[in-house]
Amino acid sequence: MALTKKQLSSVRLVAFDFDGVFTDNTVLVCQDGKESVRCWRGDGLGLARLRSVGVRSCVLSTEKNPVVKKRADKIGVPCHHGLSDKASAIKKICREWRIPLSLTMFVGNDINDTPAWRVVGMPVAVADAATEVLPHVVFRTRRRGGFGAVREICDKIFHAQKPGPRKK
Repeated sequence: MALTKKQLSSVRLVAFDFDGVFTDNTVLVCQDGKESVRCWRGDGLGLARLRSVGVRSCVLSTEKNPVVKKRADKIGVPCHHGLSDKASAIKKICREWRIPLSLTMFVGNDINDTPAWRVVGMPVAVADAATEVLPHVVFRTRRRGGFGAVREICDKIFHAQKPGPRKK
């Protein structure tokens, strides 16, 4: 499974699941019931690189916990959480932003991401995704969710799209 430079250079939108992609799928629950998650700091720099080449991104999550939106806000990524239907959400975003689904990548990790993978041109899973989702994706990252998978995807797209050296 590989993504070609041609595919990577055509990406205009990357939509990410949150739990298991930005996080390692672990949730810490305190005695007062508050939940927290662990994220990879380098992902924010990867997302900034995407922005620098004009590629948009967003978070689509079924999780209702406000920690999802708080993290997305901190790294400057539009967030839609508490979703019951990621496929419809991604279609709506693509319509609003005038981005073809064929030029959209969705990065997920589990069976609830399958409908979103089915509607995009480039379905991607993180390295530690559930095995049964692999037939639905065209690429699997080397890095695990919460351990740089987001940065890996961002870097691949950035390097495929960044302007080359200027000629004199």
